[in-house]
Amino acid sequence: MLSVILTHAVIVIGVLASGAAIIWVLQQRRSPQSALAWILFIITVPYIGVPLFFALGVRKRGTFYAPIEFAPGPGKAPVHRLDDQLRRLDLPPASRGNQLGFQMSSDAARDSLERLVAEARESLDVVLYRLDPDPIGEAFVESLTAAVQRGVRVRMILDQIGTWRRPRHALRRFRDAGGEMRMFSPAHNPRATGRLNLRNHRKMVIADGHVVWSGGRNVGTSYLGPASAPETWNDLSYRIEGPVVQRFGEVFEADWAKETGGAVAEPAPVAPIPGGTVTAQLIPSGPDLPHDGLHDALVHGIHTARDRIWLVTPYLLPTDQLQHALATAARLGRDVRIMVPARSNQRIADFARGAYLRDLEEAGCRVCRYTAGMLHAKAVIFDDVAIVGSANLDVRSMLLNFETALALYDPGSIETLAAWFASLETGALPGTKPASLTRRLAEATFRLGAPVL
Repeated sequence: MLSVILTHAVIVIGVLASGAAIIWVLQQRRSPQSALAWILFIITVPYIGVPLFFALGVRKRGTFYAPIEFAPGPGKAPVHRLDDQLRRLDLPPASRGNQLGFQMSSDAARDSLERLVAEARESLDVVLYRLDPDPIGEAFVESLTAAVQRGVRVRMILDQIGTWRRPRHALRRFRDAGGEMRMFSPAHNPRATGRLNLRNHRKMVIADGHVVWSGGRNVGTSYLGPASAPETWNDLSYRIEGPVVQRFGEVFEADWAKETGGAVAEPAPVAPIPGGTVTAQLIPSGPDLPHDGLHDALVHGIHTARDRIWLVTPYLLPTDQLQHALATAARLGRDVRIMVPARSNQRIADFARGAYLRDLEEAGCRVCRYTAGMLHAKAVIFDDVAIVGSANLDVRSMLLNFETALALYDPGSIETLAAWFASLETGALPGTKPASLTRRLAEATFRLGAPVL
């Protein structure tokens, strides 16, 4: 009798949980394909589908993260239609008077980061998705420890999943010296409702509240090893000074408050750099914002471009809106170029992107497959504006992760990035690889599962 009651209870709980999951799927902002994929998964294998949905499938809506609060900017007119759009989403306005230096090579990026940490006198605030347990990662942590020992306050946030493998002994010495470290882990944070799919993918190091090192690079040999080494990835990072640094500080303070449960500190305003010619705007994205501002800015930028749309991304699994915008732009005669690594470090992602790339190529986009190693950079150029940062052109970066991107509006920055893109083309093969019917069918099958991922 008892076993019958327990069996009945398990069935009832399973049905209720499945029903709750399906209702949640239908209430979320999803494509019909994504919603149908999850519903079928939940119905056919509920004892697997329901737990996976609540752990991995729930979007950022419904989390308890407080929205980032930005200090009001100067009441000047928008510098660009993209600036106007982002302001309407209550994101900070573009600021003039910044000074920017790109690091296209790993050697330049490593030197810039080392100098930034060595020159810090008051504070260092760090957010990384990956901090690898190799000589580069260990040396970076040791430099942070040395900064603590000379009186600098060092705070560091590492993503729990991204830094599952990390230089633990060096980090222990860092904490013993007085360094402050928090692990971003929604599973252990009640404000995140335990959703493992929400990852902190931001990458930034802020020195003394006045200088920022950021972009697509994490810290490790893959990102910052010798440029001549074949295992070193091709990536893009930058160092920036000026008023936009305050916005990076506001994002960091919000992230730090998430992990400590304390009040959100307000970074001091940063004055324009004399002679600074760069106009920049920070675009944060993630569960701590009530919208998908970065994603919508990219869609808007593609639709309104009149000349060129050049994209660089290591992984291409776009949303339906981004895919449609790119295909439409190509059909309208825009110069749409998509740069991806011929072979990335994620074989499943390479396989899943095939159907997307072939559709875009058929629409008139120029697909470029970078062959000189792994390409990990993320950048987009639309006519007279560019966006660079931590976000890949995939569903996860666009709709789930905590990300930061930087919009640039000045001609000098745009010309520099355009020349860099052209240099990548010299090491790229045109078009997608020929594929058999079997491979095309397999790619199409993976594409059906992309919304779930």
